[in-house]
Amino acid sequence: MKNELLLQCIQLLLLANCVVSLLYNRDGVLFDGMFHTSGLIAFEKSILSFGVYLISLLCTDWLRKSPHLPEFFILMLSALLGMFLMISSGNLLIFFLSLELSTIPVAALANFDLDKRISSEAAMKMILSSAFSSGVLLFGISLIYGATGTISFALIPGQLDGSPLQILAFVFLFTAFAFKLSVVPFHLWTADVYEGAPIPVTSFLSVVSKGSIAFIFISTLYKPFQPLHEVWDKMLMIVSIATMVIGNLFAIRQQNIKRFLAFSSIAQVGFILVGMISNGSMGTSSVVYFVLVYTFSNLAAFGVASVISDSVGKENIDDYKGLYQTNPFLSWIMALALFSLAGIPPTAGFFGKLFLISAGAAVGYYWFIIVAALNMIVSLYYYLRVVRSMFMDKNNEPIPRVRNNPAVRFGLIVCAAGVILVGLLSWIYEYIQSLS
Repeated sequence: MKNELLLQCIQLLLLANCVVSLLYNRDGVLFDGMFHTSGLIAFEKSILSFGVYLISLLCTDWLRKSPHLPEFFILMLSALLGMFLMISSGNLLIFFLSLELSTIPVAALANFDLDKRISSEAAMKMILSSAFSSGVLLFGISLIYGATGTISFALIPGQLDGSPLQILAFVFLFTAFAFKLSVVPFHLWTADVYEGAPIPVTSFLSVVSKGSIAFIFISTLYKPFQPLHEVWDKMLMIVSIATMVIGNLFAIRQQNIKRFLAFSSIAQVGFILVGMISNGSMGTSSVVYFVLVYTFSNLAAFGVASVISDSVGKENIDDYKGLYQTNPFLSWIMALALFSLAGIPPTAGFFGKLFLISAGAAVGYYWFIIVAALNMIVSLYYYLRVVRSMFMDKNNEPIPRVRNNPAVRFGLIVCAAGVILVGLLSWIYEYIQSLS
């Protein structure tokens, strides 16, 4: 009972934070440019805040039973604070410190199922991969400082001349971002961590953490490292194709629903990189819009997986066979989420991928856009495979009817409404475009 009352208070405070962040935002610079904010940055933070609020709703059943509920939200909100500082960072030092603040608490969260060995393994893999990427990032920052004489985002562009040392420094920086975004070939930690961590943590990693890295990555490419555009657009094309292809191929053969969604998220990152190639306001607005759409779609899928895992302890796709017979509400929410992730109209996922591909096509790399479109077709297979299991396949022992907590049901309905309305209400994309 104590947990339930505390959780309701936390959920109300998270909702209030989302509302305030949308209503009150202003441009500004602090600490000689080390921290800055704008309408777009405030909107990006609102998306991340709303993602945390939805996670608190969708995982209510798991959170109510947790003996360490206060510690869970302390760690999650500490990570969210690090992401806020990271998005607003104005130099490489603040960026690095805030990136570590956003990563270390999540590693502790991955080990939150203390009685499960797989959870400890997930935390260890995340710590080791994060430590390696942090070392690479620090080395890249030191080279950038040595090559340009500054770590300020505002001053770096004027010092870039495309020398081999500067390109090498940027490659190290790019690699660190690739680790955090699970870009191929730096994705090997992702599926194991997603499978071992509790579903609320997996949801946070998949949506909020990746969204924050996507926001700061595109800002870093378009502003301080804009003079190296001819270098990083080729790098983006190569890793984008590899990420889409590998993510799709590995998603096809997954049986565990969390590993399936892990490789699905890797493939989605490949599409985000497609939009980044645009190198303009269209690229920024398409990426921010897609992260908003992805938040609703992925959290809906993880929400259904969380409900089923908490109720019957099943996480394999084969267990979802015949789910529609006993749980039609959950089946429709999951189907809607998967349709959006696949980019099937009229869901918001279709418009999100359309804008990303349009942004990439604006640069003129049409063969690259064709490859991205073909990967969308491949992804239809494994997304629709889950839908077929739920609606068409027979199961002698289907998952029994699950009683939905009102908070969970409300969260699922919000996600489903977002999947539909964000795509149909054109003013949302236009508003993001005006901020860009």
